[in-house]
Amino acid sequence: MSTSHFADEPSQLPLDYLRGLMCLSKDVSVDEQYRVLHVRNPDRSKVALISGGGSGHEPAHAGFVGSNSLTAAVGGNIFASPNTAQVRRALDIVKNDKGTLVIVKRYTGDVLHFGMAGESAQQNVEFLIVGDDVAVGKTQGKIVGRRGLAGTTLVYKVAGHLAAQGADLAEVKRIAELVAENCGTIGSSFAHCHVPGTAKGEATLKDGEIEIGMGIHNEPGVSKTTQTSKAKLVEHMVEMITSTSDPERSFVPWKGGDKAVVMLNNLGGLSELELVGLVPHVLAALDKRKIEVVRLFVGTFMSSLDMPGFSVTALRLPETDVDTILAGIDAPSSAPGWRPATKPVLNPEPTPASAGKTEKAESSGLTASDVFIKAIRAGCEDVIAAEPDITRYDVIAGDGDCGLTLKAGGEAILAAIDAGKITPKDVVNSIRAVSEIVENDMGGTSGALYAIFFSALAKALASAPKGEVTADTWAKASKSALEALNGYTRARPPSRTLMDPLVAFVDALPKSGLAKAAEQAKAAAEETANLQAAAGRAAYVDQDALKKEAVPDPGAWGLALLFSGFARAASW
Repeated sequence: MSTSHFADEPSQLPLDYLRGLMCLSKDVSVDEQYRVLHVRNPDRSKVALISGGGSGHEPAHAGFVGSNSLTAAVGGNIFASPNTAQVRRALDIVKNDKGTLVIVKRYTGDVLHFGMAGESAQQNVEFLIVGDDVAVGKTQGKIVGRRGLAGTTLVYKVAGHLAAQGADLAEVKRIAELVAENCGTIGSSFAHCHVPGTAKGEATLKDGEIEIGMGIHNEPGVSKTTQTSKAKLVEHMVEMITSTSDPERSFVPWKGGDKAVVMLNNLGGLSELELVGLVPHVLAALDKRKIEVVRLFVGTFMSSLDMPGFSVTALRLPETDVDTILAGIDAPSSAPGWRPATKPVLNPEPTPASAGKTEKAESSGLTASDVFIKAIRAGCEDVIAAEPDITRYDVIAGDGDCGLTLKAGGEAILAAIDAGKITPKDVVNSIRAVSEIVENDMGGTSGALYAIFFSALAKALASAPKGEVTADTWAKASKSALEALNGYTRARPPSRTLMDPLVAFVDALPKSGLAKAAEQAKAAAEETANLQAAAGRAAYVDQDALKKEAVPDPGAWGLALLFSGFARAASW
């Protein structure tokens, strides 16, 4: 967990955020003294909506100030409730003829300060507390109640649209309460977030451990798991939201056959790659329970700074007022933080695999002994075993993916050997198979370079005399393949790339044989630790820092290990 933040002064971050929102929308303005973001020219003939709370949950709540949503939002310090004076100022700004609905998450400080301001206001104010958390059971939360989480944003989005349509305060509150009563939310995270301006806290989770039910202010969850299956984790979370048999957590009256609005919310530190990858599992878990997801939100709605986790919210559409609720969900908003919902596609059909017939390649007539397979297997096994070292080198010298890329290629080649797709009975088509495998299973620059080399190698071998392949044939074909590869890369030794050991290997092969060529390749790979990168991702890295680390180029090291494995299994 990083403790660094883009903040000149951590205490200024909440106000900086509000100023940023003004740059994103001409419809909002900010009272800097009281940290109130509000609609610039609110319609005084309609009900106003106010929310807010501690900062650190962006875009909630200020990011949702705009049409068909909040009229104003009050921001406290990070994870600290705004004071009563701030809330009073917000009430004064939005004062109108129809009244104001104050919607807050159920946290003691928020309830007290917003409540106190509402009680003392000389205007028509109604108060709604939202608690959609299902992690804390009824017994444990008997006094404090359910915590307010991401479902709060759905409450004021629906209420905001209804207010914009001219509904009176009583009706706006009634619908808002209906939405709140039918919401359930639970989150999971790999770690706590870091609060800007504070020291790094002691880790409460082991590496790979997940905390279920963690609060958005780093409050402990209800359980921990090392469950690595996304599907099983999501299944467990959805069960907690929708259960009607758990006496501690049957908060929402699910009946089966329900329709729902669902929100998959980023708690702040999850990549888009991971978040969207959870969507099929969320939909599948709900479909299993005969719950039809009619609207789906995916994105960051209520975060917890940089917490690496997500929450799932399910709003059960009640028996009444469904059209009103969905109209509020679907209504567009000028709020800069709002992301519209989609109508999800359940069990979408991917593009079918190619229907074309794959013709069996004609045998090349070039064969090898069983050592051919033993050498390939040994080389791949050595590369796979070295993945942690290669990854470590690449974290220092590149983007960190080289070890896993080479491992994926090695594993795919071993699987092809086991499937009989690579065989000593047909050397040319086996090498072609290797080229196709590394192209499809490795990807990245390494995958392309390997694929080009092996494709050219197969082409050169195809012109060799039929019969058992000789050492001389391998050497000549390898030289031809290297010449072909040189047409696609400008890297030449010494370049701190895989070209260093490859050229050393190919040059030594006809004169010294396989074992010596592998030794030359290893020496060239080791020497890359002392070189300045001339190509590849490492060329963008601070070269002085790279040289200080004294690690070999990861791609070069992986290729050298492949050659060493070849030499260990074969001798010529």
